[in-house]
Amino acid sequence: MASSSDRIVDSHLHVWASKKEAQEFPYFPGQEPTIDGSIQLLLDKLCEANVAGALIVQPINHKFDHSYVTSSVLQNHPEKFVGCCLGNPEQDGRGLAELERLVEQDGYRAMTNEVGKRMFAKAGQLGIPVGFMCFKGLSLHIEEIETLCSLYPSTTVLIDHFGFCKPAVTEEEAATWNSLLGLARYPQVYVKVSAFFRVSRESFPYKDTWTMLRRLLDVYGPSRLMWGSDFPFVNHECGYSNAVGILHAACDHGTVSRDELEWLLGKTARQVFGGVWAGKQLKWCD
Repeated sequence: MASSSDRIVDSHLHVWASKKEAQEFPYFPGQEPTIDGSIQLLLDKLCEANVAGALIVQPINHKFDHSYVTSSVLQNHPEKFVGCCLGNPEQDGRGLAELERLVEQDGYRAMTNEVGKRMFAKAGQLGIPVGFMCFKGLSLHIEEIETLCSLYPSTTVLIDHFGFCKPAVTEEEAATWNSLLGLARYPQVYVKVSAFFRVSRESFPYKDTWTMLRRLLDVYGPSRLMWGSDFPFVNHECGYSNAVGILHAACDHGTVSRDELEWLLGKTARQVFGGVWAGKQLKWCD
């Protein structure tokens, strides 16, 4: 069995209530899921792939209601999971108070949202990273991210899914990719090399992204990159176990070194979310 330093941590996935559980934990209107994202399915997939822990990113299916992730996932499996809450940017201050409660009482260790300055600053004070999910492209958000990083250097930033940068085939795509590389000048910025299927133009194992991965490693260094699956969506693409295998294939190819692989598959996540997983003997399966 591998040593604890070799145990894999998934830095980006989601869970939501099953149809039966939704009677107690209702979906946000208009955000009813079309695929299974239940905790039991996740546990099965983690066990199959020998993944020991994961960052649970609050799903849009429950929007700002964190009760399912809190009570059915984090409280039941504290040895496996860390929560990433969705910040509510309402101007009346409710979101700021809720952010404090989720972090200080419920144990969340990250936040995702297109946040305002007050919430971004508060995240830094609370010691939690802020995630940016740039669905419509990094170019739409790069100036905001740069401004926030400059104003609040103590707030850690996570860029999800390669910043949604695809292997560049146009000048515009190349410019966006270069802007992601440029964010490396801010020491607090980390990049999730996650959801390869969302950015690749090829089928599994998404070899056209390996050059991008190598470039990110050269610019950011392995200690600022972390792998993520984007469960449950990945199940309908290459499959969860294959998602773990992408980096192993890149390593076998010589794109990634063994030491870099260890950082990508868990060591960086342990460093960023240190207080939660540090010192724990993570188990693959219950």
